[in-house]
Amino acid sequence: MNQIKVFSPATVSNVACGFDILGFPIDSIGDEMIVRKTKKKSLVISNVTGYSVPLDIDKNVSTIAVKKMIEQLKPDCGFDFNIKKNIIPGSGIGSSGSSASASVYAINKLLGSPLSEIEMVTYAMKGEVASSITEHADNVAPALMGGLVMVKSISPLEILKLPTPKDLYCFVINPKIEVKTSYSREILPKEVKLKSATKQVSTFGSFVHSLHTEDYELLGRSLNDYLIEKHRKKLIPLFDQIKGIALNNGALGCSISGSGPSVFALTKGIEKANEINLLVSDLYKTSGYDFSTYVSKISENGVRTLSI
Repeated sequence: MNQIKVFSPATVSNVACGFDILGFPIDSIGDEMIVRKTKKKSLVISNVTGYSVPLDIDKNVSTIAVKKMIEQLKPDCGFDFNIKKNIIPGSGIGSSGSSASASVYAINKLLGSPLSEIEMVTYAMKGEVASSITEHADNVAPALMGGLVMVKSISPLEILKLPTPKDLYCFVINPKIEVKTSYSREILPKEVKLKSATKQVSTFGSFVHSLHTEDYELLGRSLNDYLIEKHRKKLIPLFDQIKGIALNNGALGCSISGSGPSVFALTKGIEKANEINLLVSDLYKTSGYDFSTYVSKISENGVRTLSI
């Protein structure tokens, strides 16, 4: 195999009660990437279409993610990247995570799949540092592994796949403004009240239990964020109105996707997700902001091969 074309999904992370811990992929939007082997032992980004990302291999998340991987595997070739960037950088739906996951997955496939999923996540996390300063796995883990995942530990890395209720759907709105992950982390408090932390832990535990029992009512009561949302929502135009529409029209819960500005809502059944999509779209059409919306079942698939 000398060439591979892959699709890497967008992801929703944090999922209200799971800051830096929970994430899942959506299959209605993602990046595409063609990676080719080259005779010269180097990394080259020959083309980028869609949204703009750096061609410099020392600044592009895709190539940053695979540098350490290549040092370990020592392939007798180089790699050329052709990137179709469909996810806006700074969108809050895992743009950098999608890029990092795509490149790691593609090169692993081209070299005969020597790495496990966990090893691929480890390398993909290196790319996240370029956009968010810290290594975190709640975007790259679901992008590579599929399904709703929990990051139990970063060091050592331990990822748990959680069950996904069969009727669980997701609505996402992406306002076309950029919120840099690094800045959205800077505005967070360094300390939180014990009472808030206790509430967050209890809702996180009940959320995980609701997934195992397919208890949608408990799931809805668990989709609350007592630590992050109140600080980041001021960066998102019409956030309170979006959340109000979602909750008043049958959403189980609604919160910020990743670091924002995207907002997600979970619903039981696709009909509710479609209804919320229409209502929130009507709201945003009057706002003066460009936007995109997506409705998706929580995807059980992560990065996948499109062609070779």
